[in-house]
Amino acid sequence: MDVYGRFVDWDKMDASAQSQDTKELTCTEFQELKQLARQGYWAKNHSLRAKVYHKLISNIPCRTVTPDANVYRDIVGKIVGKRSSSSLPLPEFVDNSLVPTYCLNAEGIGAVRKIILCVANQFPDISFCPALPAVTALLLHYSKDEAECFEQVCRILACNDPSKRLIDQTFLAFESSCMTFGDLVNKYCQAAHKLMVAVSEDVLEVYSDWQRWLFGELPMAYIARVFDVFLVEGYKVLYRVALALLKFFHKVRAGQPLESDSIQQDIRAFVRDITKSVSPERLLEKAFAIRLFSRKEIQLLQMANEKALQQKGITVKQKSNLKFVKLMFLRQNVHLAVHAENFKSEIVSVKEMRDIWSWIPERFALCQPLLLFTTLEHGCSLSRFYSHSEGHEPTLLLIKTTAKEVCGAYLSTDWSERRRGGNKLSFFGTGECFVFRLQPEVERYEWVIIKHPELATTGSETENHSSPAPSSLSSGSVPSDPSERLSPFLSARHFNLPSKTASMFMAGSSDCIIVGGGDGQALYLDADLNHGRTSHCNTFNNQPLCSESFQISVLEVWGFRD
Repeated sequence: MDVYGRFVDWDKMDASAQSQDTKELTCTEFQELKQLARQGYWAKNHSLRAKVYHKLISNIPCRTVTPDANVYRDIVGKIVGKRSSSSLPLPEFVDNSLVPTYCLNAEGIGAVRKIILCVANQFPDISFCPALPAVTALLLHYSKDEAECFEQVCRILACNDPSKRLIDQTFLAFESSCMTFGDLVNKYCQAAHKLMVAVSEDVLEVYSDWQRWLFGELPMAYIARVFDVFLVEGYKVLYRVALALLKFFHKVRAGQPLESDSIQQDIRAFVRDITKSVSPERLLEKAFAIRLFSRKEIQLLQMANEKALQQKGITVKQKSNLKFVKLMFLRQNVHLAVHAENFKSEIVSVKEMRDIWSWIPERFALCQPLLLFTTLEHGCSLSRFYSHSEGHEPTLLLIKTTAKEVCGAYLSTDWSERRRGGNKLSFFGTGECFVFRLQPEVERYEWVIIKHPELATTGSETENHSSPAPSSLSSGSVPSDPSERLSPFLSARHFNLPSKTASMFMAGSSDCIIVGGGDGQALYLDADLNHGRTSHCNTFNNQPLCSESFQISVLEVWGFRD
C-alpha cells in the first residue's frame, strides 16, 4: 500500500483519490502551480499529493530555528508518556475546536492529539489557533509518520514571510479575520448578509464560524482540494471558499424555513452535507469566479480591523472582553447602535437608519450616529458643511429631494483631505465608499472610482489629484471592466502607500462635491447645496440613484460616535 497511507482508512477515502498512477510534478513556476492546483492535478493521486504537499511546505520561508521531525522524536515520549492517545487533552489555544477524523484510521486519530500537544510545547507564543486540529489531521493523511506531519505543521506555523499569511495564531488575528470576512460578505454576498441580519440574533456566531466551515465541517474530499490551492496561493483562498459556501447555502436554502432554531447550525449542517448539492469542482469554480479584492487590499482591511480591536483592548480571549466582542459584531446590533429614543432625522426613519447601519464596515457597526450638519439648522453653505464635517471619519451623507427621493453615501475619509488639492478639486477616499437609495426603493450600489484619466499623476510625491472641470463627471468615465474598478480599501495616508495607489472615490472643492458611488453611479452637489445631479452608466443595468438633476429639500451629515 501507499507509503503515505499508514494513517488512512482506505474504506473511507474517496475512491477517486486512491489512484496509484505514476504522475510527477516538475513545474516550479507560480502561475503554472496555481493552475494545476485549481484544476486538481494531484487530487486523484494520493502519493503525488503527499509529495506536492511536502515540496510546497518545504519551500515556506520559516524562522531560523523551526522544530523538525527529529525534535518530535526527542520530545513525544516525554510529553505523552504512557497516557492513551485518545485521552490526551488538547491545549487551550484550540478553543474546543472540532478534531475532524476525516479518513484517518484508529492510529491516525490518536496521533493527531499527540502531534498537537508537541506543537504546543514548541510554540508557546501561540495563544489562539482553532484551525490547528483540522490542519494536523489533514496533513497526517499525507505523511509517512507522525514526525513528518509534525514538521510540516511546524513549518506552516513558523512562516516568517510578512506577505504570506497562513494560519491565525492569536485571538486578535482570528477575530479580525472574522470582521474582515463579515466585511467581504457585506460586499460580495449581499443577499446572504441580508438573511443573516434578518434571522440571526448574533451574527458574530455566524461569521466567527467561517473557519470552522472549512477546517471542521467540510468533508475530506473538499477541504483537501481547498488545501491544495491554499498552499500555493495563501490565506485569500480561504475567504474565497467561505464566501462561495455562503452563496451556495443561500441559493439552496432560499425561501425555505430554517431546519433548526439557529442559522449557524443550519450552515454547519449544509457544509457537512455539501456532497448532496455541490461538487468540489463546482465549489472552487464558484470561489474563483468571485472578483475579490487584491491580497494587498484585504491585508489593509485586516490591519484596520486589528487596529479597531486593539483600540478597544481586544487582543486576547478573556471573559471580560468576550462580551464586548459579541456586542461589536451583533447585527441585530444595529438596534444597539441606533436607539429609537435618541435618534431624530428629518430624512430617514429609525428603521431606515438601521438598514444603512447593516451595510457599514464591521469595525464601525456598534458606533452610534451623531448628527454633524443639517441644512435645516446650519443653512445651505458648503463651507459650513466642511467645517462641521471635518475631523470626523467616516461620515454618512443623507439627501432628501423635493421629489421625495432619498439617497445618500457612506464616506470613508475625513473631508479635510480635500485641502491637499488647494483650491482645486481634490480626489481622495477609499474603496469602502458607497452610495445608496432609500426612496422610492432601497438599493445599495457597490463603489467605483471617479475616473479622470488626466489625473494620473503617479510620478508626483503628493497624493493630490485635480480636475479643471467637474463636468468631466459622466457615465462615459466609468470603467466598464470591473477589474479597473478595484482600488485599495483604506486611505493611502494611513499606511504610507505610494501616490499611485491613492484612491479616487470622493472629491471636494469650494465649488462642489463629487461622490463616486458604485455600479456606474455618482453624485454631484453644487456649492449652494440646493441643487445636485447624478451620473448613471447604463452598462451596469441598474436603476439610477435618483433623478439626473434634482433640488435638495434637506441634507444631513452624520458622524460615528463610540
